[in-house]
Amino acid sequence: MENRLLDQQLDLLRDKILLLGGTTEAALHRAMQALTTRDSELAKKVLEEDRIIDQMELEIDRMSVEILALQQPAAHDLRFVISVAKITPILERIADHAGSIADAALILNNEPQLKNYVDLPLMAQIAAEMLRTALDAFTAEDAQVSREVIKRDQKIDESYHRVFDELIEIMIENPQATTSAAHLLFVAKHLERIGDYVKDICELNVYLREAAFIKHSPIYENAAESAANGEPH
Repeated sequence: MENRLLDQQLDLLRDKILLLGGTTEAALHRAMQALTTRDSELAKKVLEEDRIIDQMELEIDRMSVEILALQQPAAHDLRFVISVAKITPILERIADHAGSIADAALILNNEPQLKNYVDLPLMAQIAAEMLRTALDAFTAEDAQVSREVIKRDQKIDESYHRVFDELIEIMIENPQATTSAAHLLFVAKHLERIGDYVKDICELNVYLREAAFIKHSPIYENAAESAANGEPH
């Protein structure tokens, strides 16, 4: 009976964190849409709905603590609850970055529009796809897919450097565009940080599946350094 109750609680916990992940991904998508389409009402909606994400985080935290205290899960079940407890605030931080992008959209929508948004939509697309795949890998407990998602972060980093260089060039060539370009630089940094947070989720996925921490392992760090330098693995 106790095992059945624990299984039910773990299933509910999984459903709740996946709902939080989907809501976070939607916030990122709407924030970027508000930016690229200059839709201030949509940006305000993203900011208003952030409190829903905060409430979801608190509910998952409460459930995780109750399961740990009352059910005392062991082995894999314990790793699952720990992973959920660690992934939840990561998702909330990603949602915060989406809110910051929405804030930037509200400011930029009152400024003359730059000719283009450089690689920002591409960065957002990669970040959203990484997040979706990371959550799918969490559900499937797929460590291999999680490792592959970690490697994709290099594409976001490359795009970030291109965006940075291009926006600095715009600021030099057209000082009147400095305000807009500066806010877009912040948007780029928010997207770059989202990629880093998705990496953190994937590292926890590996922990869930393999009971191994790869974040500061020499093999993992050497592979990341090789990827940054364009070296084959």
